[in-house]
Amino acid sequence: MKRLLTLVLALVMALTVLSFAAAEDEREEITLNVMLPDFNSDKDWVTLEDGNPVLQYIYEQTGVKLNITWVADSAYGEKTSLTVANPDDMPEVMVMQGVRDAIMISTARAGAFWDLTDYIYDAENYPNLAAGSKSTYDNIAVDGRLYGVYRSRAYARAGIYYRTDYAEEAGITEVPTNVEEFKELCFAIAEKGDAYVINMCKYVAGTIGITTVMMGAPYQYGVDENGTIYPAFEDEKFQEGLDFLRDLYAAGGIDPNFMTIESGSWNDAERSIPPKAVMRLDCLDNGYRYQEWLETNVGADPENPIVTLVTALPNDDGEIQIWPQNIGASGEVCVTKAVSEDKLPAVMKFLDWCSSEEGTTALNCGVEGYTYWIHSDGYRYTYPEGEEANKDQYTLYTNTVQHSLNQLGMNVHGDLSPKAASTILRSWYDQNLIDNAQYVISNPCYTLESQTNVLMGSTINTTVEDAQVQYIAGKLDLAGLQSVYADWHAQGGDKILAEYQEAYDALY
Repeated sequence: MKRLLTLVLALVMALTVLSFAAAEDEREEITLNVMLPDFNSDKDWVTLEDGNPVLQYIYEQTGVKLNITWVADSAYGEKTSLTVANPDDMPEVMVMQGVRDAIMISTARAGAFWDLTDYIYDAENYPNLAAGSKSTYDNIAVDGRLYGVYRSRAYARAGIYYRTDYAEEAGITEVPTNVEEFKELCFAIAEKGDAYVINMCKYVAGTIGITTVMMGAPYQYGVDENGTIYPAFEDEKFQEGLDFLRDLYAAGGIDPNFMTIESGSWNDAERSIPPKAVMRLDCLDNGYRYQEWLETNVGADPENPIVTLVTALPNDDGEIQIWPQNIGASGEVCVTKAVSEDKLPAVMKFLDWCSSEEGTTALNCGVEGYTYWIHSDGYRYTYPEGEEANKDQYTLYTNTVQHSLNQLGMNVHGDLSPKAASTILRSWYDQNLIDNAQYVISNPCYTLESQTNVLMGSTINTTVEDAQVQYIAGKLDLAGLQSVYADWHAQGGDKILAEYQEAYDALY
């Protein structure tokens, strides 16, 4: 801590002499009130006034002073609902996590967000935003107009990662090559009994989605052989996935308290010594970061990883399906009507800068020499060269300063940050994004319109998800689960299906 304190003081003092060329440019200086989801709510946030070098750099480059309201990711959806319901108290810029969910569509239609279409496609004034993917912009459009800038994400990110050393102790020495072998792996580890198998938390959509889609279920909605749209939860493969999770839970393979674990604390069960859980169904980039954590904290060999990444497993029908963790985007950054029309061009200029090489680097990595360093091998590190033994202290400061600042990052034409040194798993992951994008399935109703879904889809779908959680935990039987499904139909689901069907039939 003494070394860390010394570093903090040195950084704050250094800020008094920071000089960036952009500071000399003529530009409008503004304060921007921003609301962002926070994945590091257990860490202290260093503000601009307290000497945050990243915010200082952003201010020197752009003239923008960021005033950030942080909301824990697990509570962000609820906070969003309360925020958009009170237009007089809205931030000027906010992340909307669901690009086509009911609250996004209804808020856009109500006029609470600025229509940014003409700004985004103005390549002369906003070249970085205009360089984004047209198809992804189309995916987030509401009534053909853009009310936000998408936050770019890779398609084939979702999969499984697990500790091979624990699998080997349970007698499984080979990586699963199909869904049936994956099930065998899970129950073998559960039977061994010294750690939970699948690490789960309050965010269940990913675990349930990856499991059921892998088994062969559609994503959110399916279309049968007669062209009829139906909810994914009524597919027999979806039920097969739920039954697997229920059986694994009953076998002691899932923490019975998983619904009390916030998503910001999701890593804790695996990143403990010894681990409390040894597998996760999630974004695979977290898997290679887990391996790197093990190298730092338990001396794992980087040349022989004890974390394995798995995706593209054939199911019982021989088909490969990957859950779409996103549609090329994970939410969007919206500008609310709290911004005056006169101020809007300056705000858009700032968002354009955020997707430049300088802006992307600042939001994702921070400032060179303060929160990351380029070593002689040309790669980016979170500690100075020669400080390998003390690198955890620098990483702590980086996390404390940056918090979840990358949540403002849009990366509309890729992550332009300096590259980190590659590893075996990072290389595997990068190749996976290329090789397995072909297996990512889509929601056939994604771009179709359903006014009923806009009005009540989020509410009745949440009720269904809650029932599925209760089913996995053995607190609801199959009859009870099907009763909730029947309620979904009666409380608006049938109208949603009819409206989607009408729109689908008109297209096909």
